[in-house]
Amino acid sequence: GTDSVLLADFAAQRRARRIADLGCGAGVLTVLLLRALEQATAVGIELQPDAAQLARDNIRANGLSDRAQILCADLRAHRTLLPAGSFDLVVANPPYFAAGSGYTSPDPMRAHARDERTCTMQDICAAMAYLTRWGGSAALVHRPERLSELLCTLTAAGLEPKRLRTVAYKADAAPNLVLVEARRGGKPGLTVSPPLALCTPDGADSDEICRIYHRRTQP
Repeated sequence: GTDSVLLADFAAQRRARRIADLGCGAGVLTVLLLRALEQATAVGIELQPDAAQLARDNIRANGLSDRAQILCADLRAHRTLLPAGSFDLVVANPPYFAAGSGYTSPDPMRAHARDERTCTMQDICAAMAYLTRWGGSAALVHRPERLSELLCTLTAAGLEPKRLRTVAYKADAAPNLVLVEARRGGKPGLTVSPPLALCTPDGADSDEICRIYHRRTQP
């Protein structure tokens, strides 16, 4: 999905040799980051067995089996899964909506990806803080209506928000996504990057989306 593609581009601006992808789903974000950071290795954690197997299949299909490992496990048990502070970069494309907050998909895999039924924002940030090395980065994508909650939760977990970028369909539209990078042990001070518009005023792909998706710039 678009969210994982945008997060991969945002997070890959930080050099990393060891990456953790929390709730990695089918492994899209893991694959994109390994393609962008050619010296890196990655560990993905995914609770649902079917999704974890899809991630392994995608890793294999992209020739990355020697650089990635997918664990079918509960990220809330992070203290028993992996050593503390063992990653330069920890990423997540988490569920956006609190459990019971509205419509949910009848498909279990989609429902788990949408709703915080098996992990909350606090669970994600706690796992990120535990796994990120001192001075390392944690990056995630979320909804703008939960931005205040997200920034407070990151700070409470020991991850200082350092970089933020909003994403909107067009430059004059309200944002529908936010990209956030935080640093383990970082000093206060947040940089807000220029907004990312997916489309030009006439509906064509923006130049930046063409770059991110490796498409030709519109004539």
